[in-house]
Amino acid sequence: MKLKYLSNVSTLSYNASQCVSCGLCADVCPHGVFAAGEQAYGAKAGAKAGAKARIIDKDACMECGACAKNCPANAISVSAGVGCAVAIIMSWFTGKEPSCGCDSGGKGVCC
Repeated sequence: MKLKYLSNVSTLSYNASQCVSCGLCADVCPHGVFAAGEQAYGAKAGAKAGAKARIIDKDACMECGACAKNCPANAISVSAGVGCAVAIIMSWFTGKEPSCGCDSGGKGVCC
């Protein structure tokens, strides 16, 4: 089962033109947000093992930062430890309502 948080709230960004095709992002991501090589493009598409990575499920990103910390080309950025995904994860541990402070009403509940 893949965890999903909220659609379109992740701070993850990826610049494919900077990617050096190392595949580390796919290797270190605990939720399979990235794929590289044949996993990303398929053997039929002629993808080689060194093909550039791509995001396959951005909404599964828990913003841990492992991808960005391991990217030698700085092609990935993510604000680790902030945002709705972290608020949801912390609510699981605390039993409280998620609060990430991104609402416009000032109450801090948006997740």
